[in-house]
Amino acid sequence: MLMPALQWKMALILGGCATGLAATNTNSVVLPFNHERGHVMLAARLNDSQQVSLMVDTGYGMNMLHPDLVEQIGLRRRGKVTIVGIGGEEDADMYEGAVLNFGRLTYAPRRVAALPSDRERSRRRDGVLGSGFFRRFVVEIDSKTTTITLHEPKSFEYSGTGEVLPITFRRDTPIIEGSIVLTNGQAVPARFELDTGCDGGLCLGSDFVAEHKLSDTEGTRRSRRSGIGGGRGTMSGTVPELRLGRLKVAKPGASFFLEGSPADPGMAGHIGWDVLRRFKVIVDYEHRRLILE
Repeated sequence: MLMPALQWKMALILGGCATGLAATNTNSVVLPFNHERGHVMLAARLNDSQQVSLMVDTGYGMNMLHPDLVEQIGLRRRGKVTIVGIGGEEDADMYEGAVLNFGRLTYAPRRVAALPSDRERSRRRDGVLGSGFFRRFVVEIDSKTTTITLHEPKSFEYSGTGEVLPITFRRDTPIIEGSIVLTNGQAVPARFELDTGCDGGLCLGSDFVAEHKLSDTEGTRRSRRSGIGGGRGTMSGTVPELRLGRLKVAKPGASFFLEGSPADPGMAGHIGWDVLRRFKVIVDYEHRRLILE
């Protein structure tokens, strides 16, 4: 995972207002997205000027912009926030005044953050759409058609036959329940953070890995996961099966953390895009549910 699920040391309220591209009705808009390095990238226009490419990421507690962008468009600086990642933490400057246009829909977050260290990395994206974006819209991601549909939450009604999984929250982090089937056939209940920004399948914390001896599984190999503050050593492999409600995912790829965890204490780890892309994914914070078709 290039960017892990993040936790925040302060509470931030993100809000917005609206107006799209090709609409399925007056309360939704259909937008194309790109797959880049295992990430879902959505285009937007920033403050009626620059076209930007933003990663769609439930694992971020706040919307982010590259520090060069916030300077170019003259956003107003409003304090700092500390971001905690898998390898440490970093202070980020906060700004206000950003407005993002998705065709005819507009989203104006109260705050965006900019990481100073992003100046030192190659610029693969212009920012990240985090929890505020998912609270503003019901977000439907269809990998088969490479489209994202944004729905107005108050008017959204689901009438399909997909698997509906309840979402709970720890701060701004969405959490779902499922189970992992071990090599002996035992199904182990587990709680997972939902991380659409992770390019992997399952990332499992060292405590969960050690308890169930997952790093001893035949075929595992040493690897590394990087993010805010650095990285962690892992073993890469698979687990026999992941169960989400009635759905079964056979042999999803997994990163077994040898120390630390990509998720909060009490979580087995997180579920990333390499698992989620197998489904049409509807993230509905308004009704606290994840729908997988």
